[in-house]
Amino acid sequence: MAAVGCKEKSKSFDKFNANAPVFVDVALAATQIVDKSVEVTGSVLASESIELRPETNGRITYLQIPEGRLVQAGTVLAKLNDADLQAQLEKIKVQLELATINEQRNLQLLKAKGINQSDYDISLQQVKSSKADLAYTQSLIDKTIVKAPFTGQIGLRQVSLGAFISSTTTIASLQKTDKLNIDFTVPEMYESYLKIGKSIQVEGIDESAKKMNASIFAIEPQIIATTRNIKVRAQLQGKMLPGAYVKVYLSESNKKPTIMVPTNVIIPESKSKQIAIVKNGMAQFVDVETGYRTVGAVEITKGLNVGDSVIVAGMLFVRQGSKIKVGKTLPIIDITK
Repeated sequence: MAAVGCKEKSKSFDKFNANAPVFVDVALAATQIVDKSVEVTGSVLASESIELRPETNGRITYLQIPEGRLVQAGTVLAKLNDADLQAQLEKIKVQLELATINEQRNLQLLKAKGINQSDYDISLQQVKSSKADLAYTQSLIDKTIVKAPFTGQIGLRQVSLGAFISSTTTIASLQKTDKLNIDFTVPEMYESYLKIGKSIQVEGIDESAKKMNASIFAIEPQIIATTRNIKVRAQLQGKMLPGAYVKVYLSESNKKPTIMVPTNVIIPESKSKQIAIVKNGMAQFVDVETGYRTVGAVEITKGLNVGDSVIVAGMLFVRQGSKIKVGKTLPIIDITK
């Protein structure tokens, strides 16, 4: 029985004709205008954002932080103990007053030739020195005062009245939320999608979130070497919370005709990608380069010409140089939609 079975298999194998044509369906490569778009992620940033810290060390003697509310530029938010500096300031004022009187007196004597020029210069130098000490001490006093540098929304208070803090202590945060920015990165291959003034769309991760418009106003002039991405900043035309995660949608600036093929016709190789085409009634595998992708199609940037017959069905038995019998010729534009 085993011998009979082997003979039957041998007879069926002999009937197989390796040179028989392979039946396939093809589609003619054609150009089409594709609305290319890319989705990247970004973060919402306030146009101005700082952490309020004192410029010196000291104990808090005044603290007024209206948490979560809007404060005007120049509003005093905190003061540190400056009693010793105020006393020093008063001392210098007295010294300056005395030095000024002495300088005026010596000036009159100089005019009457009662003293020489060097004596007057000493008194004048004392006045200038006292004024410099006054300005220096006043600058130290100013450093004990924490003011809002711009109009914005203040965050949560991080310290209490009477606490001793240093220049590294955060009192609160301040955000300018009337204008918001979006920071995001784009792979360098999509550099042509970027242009100053270009309008883009932004969407939050909330299910009820609607797409909002934004406008690109700054592009980093160099590519990030570690990620090969380009950093971009856009101004958001809407309201969101700073720090929010968003999706950014970019479309191609200049739409050009391109060849699109179904994704399943791409044959991945170890070092290249190939597509099977029919040429002179025989199968031919050509190396191609791909670009933009959609759910079911991919752009061919190199290796395929308009009018080439791309095999889209029946590829299982196709080999290089196989004879081909074309069954259907389909419009490739309809296949890739």
